[in-house]
Amino acid sequence: MDILNFYYIDLKYIRNLSRADDNVMSVSPQVGKENRPFLGIIILIGGQKYCLPLTSPKKKFENMKSQIDFIKVFDHNSKHPEYSSKIIGILNLNNMIPVNNSVISKVNLKLNPHDTPDKTKRKILMQKQLSWCRDHSDTIINRANKVYSLITDFPDKNRNLTKRCVDFNKLEQILSKYSDD
Repeated sequence: MDILNFYYIDLKYIRNLSRADDNVMSVSPQVGKENRPFLGIIILIGGQKYCLPLTSPKKKFENMKSQIDFIKVFDHNSKHPEYSSKIIGILNLNNMIPVNNSVISKVNLKLNPHDTPDKTKRKILMQKQLSWCRDHSDTIINRANKVYSLITDFPDKNRNLTKRCVDFNKLEQILSKYSDD
């Protein structure tokens, strides 16, 4: 089994999570996010599985430094004029969500001759993103566990981080209502 993959998350499950917490990132077709991939499976403290939302790079991210809850994904083969590598994605650890097998489906990244040019381009980008994530899996997993611990064990000492993060305990309660296939 490969370490880390991209998954799509069940729309109804995401809607239930977002009703409980405004920080859950959308996968709604109405806002064009139905193809938002999540990086997983990250096993956190206590054995709970989590997936991290992947966001497209935006101009505002270029000058931001990676933080405990924010990791830039780079393409080291493609150079940006101002940086050594081009930013090709952002992992939002503050918005990671608990999952089980009943609410996820693995993204097929295999290139198919019947894919549209846009779909082929997207798959190639996602292959690069996944390769980077796998190369940096230890950092991603360690940071995910650190964020989880800071928020669940010491929320009062980390108020700014807590404001940006989902409520992990509340979301885990919602997940408990879904049977794990």
